This record gives sequence, structure tokens and C-alpha cells, in this order.
Amino acid sequence: MAAMCAGPTRPIPARRAPAVLPLRAQAIPRDRDSLVVQFGARETTLTRLRKPFWPDLGLTKGDLLRYYLAVAPVLLPHLRDRPMVMKRYPDGAGGSFFFMKRAPQPRPPWLATCRVESRGRGGRNGPIEFPLIQDTLALLWVVNLGCVDLNPWYARCDDTDRPDVLHFDLDPTPGAGFARVVEAALAVRATLAELGMPVHVKTSGSRGLHLYVPIVRGPTQREVWALAKALALELARRRPALMTVGYRVARRPADRVVVDYNQNAWGQTLASVYSVRPTARATVSTPVTWTEVERGLEMEAFRIDTVPARIRKRGDLWKPLLGSRRYDIAPLVGAAERWLRGRGGGPAEP
Repeated sequence: MAAMCAGPTRPIPARRAPAVLPLRAQAIPRDRDSLVVQFGARETTLTRLRKPFWPDLGLTKGDLLRYYLAVAPVLLPHLRDRPMVMKRYPDGAGGSFFFMKRAPQPRPPWLATCRVESRGRGGRNGPIEFPLIQDTLALLWVVNLGCVDLNPWYARCDDTDRPDVLHFDLDPTPGAGFARVVEAALAVRATLAELGMPVHVKTSGSRGLHLYVPIVRGPTQREVWALAKALALELARRRPALMTVGYRVARRPADRVVVDYNQNAWGQTLASVYSVRPTARATVSTPVTWTEVERGLEMEAFRIDTVPARIRKRGDLWKPLLGSRRYDIAPLVGAAERWLRGRGGGPAEP
């Protein structure tokens, strides 16, 4: 699907012209296939609202947009000022997808973008204008492109080489159930607690858990990656029967949990908090408490139809990641890099 700022992709008969909805109305009608959403002098067109995105669940593209409109107040603070990688599913959540970094043309004149110098294996390859999701209208615009989940950078636009989070993606290998992921998450939290790091957890919405540490901006993305790698190697050394850091899928032992540190590399992304995932049950990457983790979680309990009510009841459990309590990793970076060099460095940053 192309950007819709200049109108719908196919002619709409005059007798069924798009309805115009002020954004404050906070509702997307179910009997429309297209809709112009306005906020002040700005507007965007939502299209193909009744297109099935999860046919087995009876969920449409309009339902996806309604979900993101409902969670926008807690989601947007986690997206603002961060370049957004678009992962587009033109045929719905069960169809093929493609990644897109450059904000497509035509696009709304009001859409904010972030210019980032791309980095290929041969060096810099020129600037890319990433979209920035600064408000609800921009959020609806990017979801209308077919973005089921949202993939923002770990750094903000004013300094894209200095992230403000360090994280680990815990993913089970074949033979390892979700209980093993929970066991690994608790082990990671305990190890990071030895360093005084505050650790926040969310479901991946797929098979694993995401652990995030809010950090003081300063170290470069590569330095953050190096520290994450050193920590992951130490975790796997301590619990070899539980965790692995195998980068090549074919070399990963069965019945282990991968502590994926490589997602900390420059330009890599994970699905954001509150992102819907393209799974059979339309699950959502949802922040949870450590008490919930310890008691046991069911990934499918966090879905597109349940998470808005959970937010109304619990609020944004990841609001602390937006605050000033951040861990300063700068004193650890040098030691981590020296330790890695002593080990031969391991695989290079991807």
C-alpha cells in the first residue's frame, strides 16, 4: 500500500465519498471502507478499512487502526523522536511483508522525518529520511501503510548513534518452552541486578520476552552493543544448560534460550511496546510486572482485544523508561571492550 496523504489508491464512487472524522472523535466507523481523519488543518486518509487482516479472527485493517487509536496515549511517548523502520504487510498479518526505511512519496507535508546517514558494509551510503511518529495522526498514517508492528530505533533523532536503552531479546530454540524463557529472564534480571541495573520486561508478542535497561545517553551504539555482548556471554557461561548466545541458527543447541544481544547493533530494531504482532491470535508486545513473570504468563492473554482494557486498568507499566532514572553504563564500556578483545572479539557487529 502506498502512502495515502494524496487520496485513496483507487477511485471511490461519488455516492460513497470518504467520511471526514475529526481526530478528537476517537472512533473509526465499521461501515466505511475509507475515511479522512482531520486534526486541525492536517489530515490523512485511511483506506481499505474492511480488508481482512486476520481472517480467522474476523479482524480487519480497521480493527488494527482502532486498536492503535485506543492505545496512542501510552504508545506515542515511546515512539516520539525515534526513526521508524516500516514493516509493511500489504496483504494482512498472514501475508508476506517487506521492510521500508525511507518515508514514501507522496507523503503528508506535515509528516516529520529524521535524516540518517545509512551505513553499508562499504561505508556510508547516503541519507535516508525515516518517518517520525510524533502524534496520533502520524501513527494512523503509518499503520494505514500496512504496518502491523512498529519498529522504532533505540536512539532519538537528535543523536542517532547514542541510544538510551540497552536490551536483550530472549527467544527459545526448538525444544525450549516458554517456561524456559521465563527462567532465563529471571536469571538475566538477577545478574543485571548485581550491577545495579533496573530491568523492565515485556512480552515479545511472539515466543519470547524483551528485557530493557534505560541508560544514560553517551556511549555510542557500538559501545552499547559491545557491553550487551559481554553481558550475554557471561550469562551463557554461568547458565550453559539454559542460555546460549549462538549467532548462527544452525549452531544453536536445542532446549536453550537465545540471549540475543545483536539487536543492540546500529540500525537494528525490535517491535515496540504495545505493538501488535502478526501472529495467529493478534498478540501484542505488552509490558508486564516481574511478579506476573514469576507467577507465569500466557502470551496469548495479551491480544489486540484485551490490551486496551489492561491499559485502562494498569496504566503504562513502562512509563519509568521515559523518566530520568537511567543507568550510566559508561564506566563499564571500556572494561567490556577489553574483555571482548581478550576473548578474540567473537563475531563482528552485524
